Amino acid sequence: MSDPQATYLSDYRPPAYRVTHADLTFDLDPAATRVKARLHLARHPEREPGEPLVLDGEGLSLKAISLDGEPLEADEYAVDDKHLTVHRVPEAFHLDTEVEIAPEANTALEGLYLSNGMYCTQCEAEGFRRITFYPDRPDVMATFSTTVIGGAGEPVLLSNGNPVERGELPGGRHFVTWEDPHPKPSYLFALVAGDLKKVEDAFTTASAREVTLQIWVEEENLDKTDHAMASLKRAMRWDEQAYGREYDLDLFMIVAVNDFNMGAMENKGLNIFNSAAVLTHPHTATDAAFQRVESIVAHEYFHNWSGNRVTCRDWFQLSLKEGFTVFRDQCFSADTNSPAVKRIEDVAFFRTAQFAEDAGPTAHPVRPDHYIEIGNFYTLTIYEKGAEVVRMLANLVGKEAFRRGADRYFERFDGQAVTIEDFVDCMAEASGLDLSQFMHWYSQSGTPEIDAFGEYDYARAEYRLILRQRTPATPDQLDKQPLHIPVRLGLVGTKSGRDLPLTLDGETLGSDAVIHLREAEQEFLFTDVSEAPVPSLLRGFSAPVKLRFPYGREDLAFLLANDSDGFNRWDAGQRLAMLALDDLIAAHRNGVEKVMDPRVTEAFRGLLEGEPEDRAVLAEMITLPSEAYIAEQQPLVDVDAIHAAREFMRRGLATALRDDFLRVYRENQDDSPYAPTPEQIARRSLKNVALAYLMAIEDEDGVQLAREQFEADHNMTDVRHALTLLTHSSRDELSEPALKAFGEKWAHDPLVMDQWFAIQVSRPQPDVLERVKFLMQHPAFSLKNPNKVRALIGTFAGQNRVNFHRIDGAGYRLLADTVIELNRLNPEIAARLITPLTRWARFDEERQELMKGELERIRAEELSPNVYEVVEKALA
Repeated sequence: MSDPQATYLSDYRPPAYRVTHADLTFDLDPAATRVKARLHLARHPEREPGEPLVLDGEGLSLKAISLDGEPLEADEYAVDDKHLTVHRVPEAFHLDTEVEIAPEANTALEGLYLSNGMYCTQCEAEGFRRITFYPDRPDVMATFSTTVIGGAGEPVLLSNGNPVERGELPGGRHFVTWEDPHPKPSYLFALVAGDLKKVEDAFTTASAREVTLQIWVEEENLDKTDHAMASLKRAMRWDEQAYGREYDLDLFMIVAVNDFNMGAMENKGLNIFNSAAVLTHPHTATDAAFQRVESIVAHEYFHNWSGNRVTCRDWFQLSLKEGFTVFRDQCFSADTNSPAVKRIEDVAFFRTAQFAEDAGPTAHPVRPDHYIEIGNFYTLTIYEKGAEVVRMLANLVGKEAFRRGADRYFERFDGQAVTIEDFVDCMAEASGLDLSQFMHWYSQSGTPEIDAFGEYDYARAEYRLILRQRTPATPDQLDKQPLHIPVRLGLVGTKSGRDLPLTLDGETLGSDAVIHLREAEQEFLFTDVSEAPVPSLLRGFSAPVKLRFPYGREDLAFLLANDSDGFNRWDAGQRLAMLALDDLIAAHRNGVEKVMDPRVTEAFRGLLEGEPEDRAVLAEMITLPSEAYIAEQQPLVDVDAIHAAREFMRRGLATALRDDFLRVYRENQDDSPYAPTPEQIARRSLKNVALAYLMAIEDEDGVQLAREQFEADHNMTDVRHALTLLTHSSRDELSEPALKAFGEKWAHDPLVMDQWFAIQVSRPQPDVLERVKFLMQHPAFSLKNPNKVRALIGTFAGQNRVNFHRIDGAGYRLLADTVIELNRLNPEIAARLITPLTRWARFDEERQELMKGELERIRAEELSPNVYEVVEKALA
């Protein structure tokens, strides 16, 4: 078997033939679905006459083929395992094919497959070629007419667009025909068929047009759709107000599917969702799940314009739709909930996970220049870093110019497949800024670093700020260019504790401003600075960079207490804790006594004793950095020292501030009916952080409160948190009865059982690996279901660092065994699951050898392109 070959951006050419319209007919059968396709094709004007027609196709059994109504002879076409080639075709023609596929055998969950008796499609990025022969690329945009034929087991037959005809057929079968008037690439095609029930509502657009909204689910889930429907309506209204974008069809549908590789998919008019991303109920879903559903529903809806109406020319431009849409859904969630908390949550995740991706062997730019398997590039870099790049654009050009640029982009390119340059050019035109240097953000991989230095001149009342930028070399790029970086900042007076007015180069900027770092080193001189300041740099995380400034611990405590920027107040607390954690990690390594830094304790005491402006922000401020984030700050990851240091600090704070945590818990208890409102979520969040500290020392009051909270069964947020604390305690008499009761109560609910799996495999006790193996045999677990794999194996390998990285390598072996098996079942999930092993270079020599050994064992298998690409990069 030859090694998979890379595809390069530099090799892009428009398609030889365009499809103007596609007529599809599906005659559904689990083992032998027949797909008839009539494609209306014409030569692309930029391509030479006389080229053969080459269509993509994988796993298809060709039953018939004709051109302009005439069947083709065997020597007029050729079929291999990747393509159908018709040797000679006219300038414009239609091609008819009939193929047979087996949805029930499709464990990869790409193309058309069966999920618990329901037919479902996933076509992004290259799944449509598993359905029929087609030019399966995003720059081929066609209108679609789709007829779906099913039997009694499929009373509901759905596809893109609007239903235009339905009827009965012989043998108890029936059909529905759908018309989608908007040209779309094949990756946006969708089909769902099965025994589903709908919840229906309506939305009136700004232009007074009525749109029917439907959420299709299995009957037992009808009571779990209210939040998704309300979120959809909020998103539709927000997109009208924030971007002036109305929905363009008469019908918008969401379908919940149990077996799905992704969170959701924005297929035109028929969004297919992982059930975990749409179903909520106070008894089964946590606050975080409610917020996640709101965000994902909005994200997929926003794609109707940023992805569907205007799509990407090729897959190298993937962040054009994903980065822009993530930015849009982040802004929506910030407007709907707490802006400061949303920013803190997003950045905490980004700095932990995306920075790690940038520092690993699979580092790549926001727009890669090549790939082997495009499924491997649905990454944090494409999505989250892509969103941060768009946020920087918004910071650079300003709110009004950004809106003008977005309007120009949507209006100029409606119905087209375009590039990142097209998007940035619209922003440059709207703002008058030269953004040519800014484009390096799309082409350059790695995390930029800024070294900052500041000095106050008392005599001149001036503050001199020096910024130096560099981007470390990455495996794919050694040489880096200076970037255009927006640095939002303020100067906080040490006497007043307030933001000081900013005057730069004679221009008054207010008390909060964005400065432009374009060179490797730049100096900024602020004048008329009336008192010595502490700089508040990179406010709101205005650029996805690592910032180093020689803050003293007193400086950080000062910013934590006084900074007007909620994000930077939180960040100051994280930096203060990190300095103390570094001391504790060194003490553990050197075998000396650990000592708690009293400045951390006093800073936390001040936060707890003050009157919180926002309880949700306070909850974030008193939460310590995660072990994963701490690891990213270390030159060499010592998992045992990191775990020991963080636990020591957690227990130290709990002991010193025990009465404060107890008071905070009691003050934030609320027995009113559950609602996922910002106010209630903030109270629960703060209360549960306080309870976690009490349980860190297994305080008797804390144990009793955890038991009571679990048994009260008021809402899943509180129940899950209490169950986690009981399960993670050192006392089996606390964990086992609670786990048993929870498992028996929710054995019928797959999504709740995913939570049950995750709680158990994240516990810190050393016997957890055996528990993972035991739970893999549980009736509720299946390797064929991505949600189960993520909940059980993904949680253990990604979140239980101290046990996954145990020195005997047993955790590595378990993950490698799972990846090898999944490589045969679902290569996309296998490739994503392998990530923890690829980070081997960050660990000690013994663990490095163990991790590389498992990667070598995986490489010895016959690998899918997905897994092959990741393993080869990891071992390069």
